[in-house]
Amino acid sequence: MSITENLDNLKNDIGDQATLVAVSKTKPAADILEAYHAGQRIFGENKIQEMTRKWEELPKDIEWHMIGSVQRNKVKYMAVYVSLIHGVNSLKLLNEINKQARKHDRVISCLLQIKIAEEDSKQGMSAEDARALLASEEFVTMKHVKICGLMGMATFTSDENQLRREFNYLNTIFVNLKQRYPEIQVLSMGMSGDYQLAISEGSNMVRIGSSIFGARNYNI
Repeated sequence: MSITENLDNLKNDIGDQATLVAVSKTKPAADILEAYHAGQRIFGENKIQEMTRKWEELPKDIEWHMIGSVQRNKVKYMAVYVSLIHGVNSLKLLNEINKQARKHDRVISCLLQIKIAEEDSKQGMSAEDARALLASEEFVTMKHVKICGLMGMATFTSDENQLRREFNYLNTIFVNLKQRYPEIQVLSMGMSGDYQLAISEGSNMVRIGSSIFGARNYNI
């Protein structure tokens, strides 16, 4: 099936339950344009330099989400245009985003990445770390960042019970934090293989790549 057909099927399946981030990492501009012409406006990338090249080349009403781990020394390259940074996992990183956003007189929206997977390769902070960050004097004085939600990556497994536990755990943290911080509205969890399960456990933003664009090209 074509990218357009894949998108149509996904949007019919998801409906208005969740915002769809089309994960376009490693994909050429032509593929992104096909999705764009099919009505998709939100795209996710995991490498800042690749995302910046695409931002320069593609229509300016695209909303770019940084979904990968972020190196502090590269924040400056995306500060002028990025719409949402999914993987904030430290106060140091948030401070750098705030500093670079100030230079462009912007407020950059961010999600705190919570570690929910068993795999060591999956990054993120604990719920306690997230609460401490939100309550910290340093964060409260930052005027150019906004924490608008949480993100988590589940374990790469076919065990639905485990996935459900991990998604449910993150949703519990989300609901608790939202009561104290009403600006926390986004819960980003779920990818091509588990987005339906994630939505059933409270996700309102899903990051889907291969189900739209096909297998990833690792040679780029």
